[in-house]
Amino acid sequence: MTNEQEAVKATYFSIIGNTCLAIIKGLAGFFGNSYALVADAIESTADIFSSFLVLFGIKYSNKPADDNHPYGHGRAEPLITFIVVGFLITSATIIAYESIQNIGTPHELPKSWTLYVLGVIILWKEYSFQKIMKKGIQTNSSSLKADAWHHRTDAITSVAAFLGISIALFLGKGYEAADDWAALFASFFILYNSYLIFRPALGEIMDEHRYDDLVEKIRAIAITVDGIVGTEKCFIRKAGMKFHVDLHAIVDANITVKEGHDLAHKLKDTLRSELMELGHVLIHIEPNE
Repeated sequence: MTNEQEAVKATYFSIIGNTCLAIIKGLAGFFGNSYALVADAIESTADIFSSFLVLFGIKYSNKPADDNHPYGHGRAEPLITFIVVGFLITSATIIAYESIQNIGTPHELPKSWTLYVLGVIILWKEYSFQKIMKKGIQTNSSSLKADAWHHRTDAITSVAAFLGISIALFLGKGYEAADDWAALFASFFILYNSYLIFRPALGEIMDEHRYDDLVEKIRAIAITVDGIVGTEKCFIRKAGMKFHVDLHAIVDANITVKEGHDLAHKLKDTLRSELMELGHVLIHIEPNE
């Protein structure tokens, strides 16, 4: 199965899971008198739309190169990640606003059975985070990693709701707003995680160097190619699930131009066969002096 297929499969998992959880949370929050659960349901609803965006981004970013996009369409993925972050910030703002409104409004204590619902949700969302993040790392997908953080954020907001409801139930009358405070706290945590998701995607758009491990692998493979004496500059930029490489390779200064050209192609083919995540590889030949 290709990286794209793995990423698409993981995104469908997110869409189905978030849809089911949004319904469960919304019903449990409404009938269980818990705004923290309703806030959780709002976030899960936003997650459904963001997962559809991730799906679109993955499919579009893996379109083959064409005349107008000689390096492919990979940059669409971090752009989608920015939109996903926008969804997170919007949901956090709505949750914070509604929490503040509810803190000052008298209401009933949450139902005790909502804790059981939250317990199951927390376990499921943490499992979902681990599963999607593993796929995001495996496929080098920034938008899939962002989608994974949606699950982790959801798990932590559910933990906050669990604590808030527990406090309200344990302390009783006068502490009905505890789960609203929990929802407010969760909104700030969502904002913090929005930054954590946004930062790597911004680095990708700006061609920031964040790939020292991959550079070391490229250098190690390069010197195994017969005729390559060493390497100099190695620049890497990420686009979607692929890494584009500019590498300066050192060869014997006395070989012919034709021999240098053939070595460059041999090195390029070797790198792309050993490292499947590589996209375009440009080799510049340097004489060994």
